[in-house]
Amino acid sequence: MVIGPACEAAPSPDCVPDRVIVSVDAMGGDLGPAAVVAGLAISMARQPQMNAILHGHEAELGALVGRHPVLADRCTLRHAPRVVTMADKPAQVMRHGAGTSMWSAIDSVKTGEAKVAVSCGNTGALMAVSMLRLRKLPGVNRPAIACLWPSRNPGGFNLMLDVGADVRAEAEDLLQYAVMGASYAQSGLGLACPRVGLLNVGTEEHKGRGELKEAHDRMPAVAEIGNFAYVGFVEGGDLPSARVDVIVTDGFTGNVALKTGEGTAKLISDFLREAFGASILSRFAALLALASLKRLQRRIDPRRVNGGVFLGLNGTVVKSHGAADATGVAAAIDLAYRLARVRFIEGLAARVASAEGAGQDAPRDTPAAAGPGGSPTA
Repeated sequence: MVIGPACEAAPSPDCVPDRVIVSVDAMGGDLGPAAVVAGLAISMARQPQMNAILHGHEAELGALVGRHPVLADRCTLRHAPRVVTMADKPAQVMRHGAGTSMWSAIDSVKTGEAKVAVSCGNTGALMAVSMLRLRKLPGVNRPAIACLWPSRNPGGFNLMLDVGADVRAEAEDLLQYAVMGASYAQSGLGLACPRVGLLNVGTEEHKGRGELKEAHDRMPAVAEIGNFAYVGFVEGGDLPSARVDVIVTDGFTGNVALKTGEGTAKLISDFLREAFGASILSRFAALLALASLKRLQRRIDPRRVNGGVFLGLNGTVVKSHGAADATGVAAAIDLAYRLARVRFIEGLAARVASAEGAGQDAPRDTPAAAGPGGSPTA
């Protein structure tokens, strides 16, 4: 069963047959709860087996929910008097976050009331609250955020992690990211043996920082246990390519790449709009090419791949872009629903546990394992 914007909710033997409850933080997005409720309505219309718990100001949410008949009898309101803002520090929220819509949404997963949580709120705060309330899976040092990236692969997407959970990553973390990313690709993208690559400044073995070289040397042992194929170092140009399925990197590099990709997609869209609106002839050409332009717009629209998945926690959390509109929010909720349907967290925990000792047993005394002080060779 493919998980992603192009996925159909087809029956699968691994799917949960009963209703799936999604916990949604309604208050964290830049566009306010109206966009979140509208996105939830879009997603619920597509997913008849989904119910939701909506967290936030009950009176405000009640009025918004009343505008969408599809939410009637399928959406429970959970009052939360406070909101985590984009300016709030993660440490602040960890100490004083009880009573916020974000905290309440995560707690619904912690108690087992919901299978998965979705929030458009502050990324750092969401990760901090998720780690505090859900805790990390045994064997996981640093959780990661994984995102889908449009690509030339048959499924249309590659997976990249980490894209912002932690700006640092040592060799051990990169190995765990590979296992978790491969698990996502296996259960979420339907790939029996995903190809995993380490993002670097070149594909040659002598290039890159020390932690990348160490992870590179130890990766084959982890790949054997984790049932994935390690293709070696990959470069920025490989992110949308068909050479790899899962791209592993640290959160600093991954987040810069993600934001660059989103900005480039918007720039291309703006340039096309300007070019086809420049004159009467260009407008006529746009009409002739309308079907092709719509297909292109759909392929590069970042809203379709909205939703970063927190990997490495005792529960599934999907982070929607803060500026997501109803279309983007719906994509994130769709993704959350489908992950719950394939029992994603159970499969991830099993694979992390089975691969935990492989990286530790791999040899570390090679010249490449120079430590984090090693500098890239251009």
